[in-house]
Amino acid sequence: MNSPPANSRIKRWTTVSILTVSLVVVTQLVLVLGPLFLSPNLVERLTTLFIYGILALMWNALAGYAGLLSVGHQAFFGLGAYFTVRLADWGVSPYPALLLAAVIVAALSLPISSFMLRLRGGEFAIGMWVVAALAHLLVNLDNLVQGETGTSLIALQSYEVEARRAYTYWAALATMATLAWLVFVMLRGKMGTAAQAIRDNEEAASSVGIRVHQSKRLIFVLSAFGCAAAGALWLATSITFQPKTYFSVQWTAYMIFMVLVGGIGTYEGPILGAVLFFTLETLFGGTGVIYLIGLGATALLFALLLPRGIWGEIERRLGVQLLPVGYWLDIRDRLHKEKSPTVPGPSPIVKH
Repeated sequence: MNSPPANSRIKRWTTVSILTVSLVVVTQLVLVLGPLFLSPNLVERLTTLFIYGILALMWNALAGYAGLLSVGHQAFFGLGAYFTVRLADWGVSPYPALLLAAVIVAALSLPISSFMLRLRGGEFAIGMWVVAALAHLLVNLDNLVQGETGTSLIALQSYEVEARRAYTYWAALATMATLAWLVFVMLRGKMGTAAQAIRDNEEAASSVGIRVHQSKRLIFVLSAFGCAAAGALWLATSITFQPKTYFSVQWTAYMIFMVLVGGIGTYEGPILGAVLFFTLETLFGGTGVIYLIGLGATALLFALLLPRGIWGEIERRLGVQLLPVGYWLDIRDRLHKEKSPTVPGPSPIVKH
């Protein structure tokens, strides 16, 4: 293995990334105060954006870093909403039920992962779709749900509209921020390195001592928890629960769209993709079938012409990482500086 040049050093942060992280933290703190000064409609729209952000981050962690392409993660989205309704019916307060439902789904994903992670590529994708269909059928058997007729999270009616809107907003913001920072820290650690090695070559990763199955399982369970939390939060915004809506494959299609367009395998890409998808939905969501056809065509064009996604291309062309999860090699040509003192010190930072 080649060593870095003697006149270089490995960096994890750049000035731009430090400023970006600071700006993100300040923005999140300002958003906490959102219900106090934003209009009710904007609070509701931002809640939706936060939920989309959760879905994009979770699917990207699974597919972009662990290489597990799923078309069935609507299973966890729907189960998160279902268990919230079920827990509320058992007397659990609705907002604690949101978190508890996500924990239950994460626990259920453990045995599911035991056999699903034995599958690879297209087999895993189809297998997850089968899991989603099976979960949908089982939920319909619950008398509380009444089949496709569905039910409602009636316990939320005990809150005033303004309070319910604010609590749901704060719950969505807290969940998105917590999961986003958790993924960020995880990807910057040994788990992130292991996941990317597994994605690139599973056999080679195993040969160098990486615990392939345990690493994939951790990311799988985390993505299940996040998607379940998103489903529970979506239920809190709409109150009504109809299985065919929550277990629809459209939710995974939305995840794929956000990640492909934003930039699969990058940290910033899914966030950008969620914002773009949210904007498109706001502007054109009322057009019905035309809107869905447009989304499909856009995703196809990006897959063919811009496979790295928007942020992937920006990163490739400009070498910019606002929220770096890898390492950077900062090369400083000391000899050249000694001969030409007027030349600026550091050369451009190169991703390593």
